[in-house]
Amino acid sequence: MVATRDRIEGGELPWSALAAYFTDDAVYIDSAWGRFEGLPAIEQFMVESMMGLEDWRFPEEWTTADGDRVVSMWWNQLPGTRADGSPYRVAGISVLRYAGDGKFDYEYDVFNMQEVLEVITESGWKPTGPMNAPPNPPNRDATPPPRADQG
Repeated sequence: MVATRDRIEGGELPWSALAAYFTDDAVYIDSAWGRFEGLPAIEQFMVESMMGLEDWRFPEEWTTADGDRVVSMWWNQLPGTRADGSPYRVAGISVLRYAGDGKFDYEYDVFNMQEVLEVITESGWKPTGPMNAPPNPPNRDATPPPRADQG
């Protein structure tokens, strides 16, 4: 999955390539865009939400796993740096549930959208092309999908 993300950020693959790592009935929740259920909806979200952000990067800081849970800390990183050399970035956390066979059935991305907007303003960043707005209002239900073995 990390190698695929590297290829996406390098422009070799579309963001929807990450959908290969999710089950057909997976649930994906994004802090700004909300909840998406099922692979077709997740693929569409990945395409629509990343338009105009081609020059952003999302470097991973650390990842830990416990049983079927994976938690990763990463950055929403805009191009350029501040006068002191520090990057324009905002922390994010992803909570995933591993479903087996190299796939996840749940991901919840948490980040402070207000902080993202503040950093965009501070940096003077402009989209690389057309962008899409998140749904208004988004469905922010973070409930994981039931497991097949849970009835």
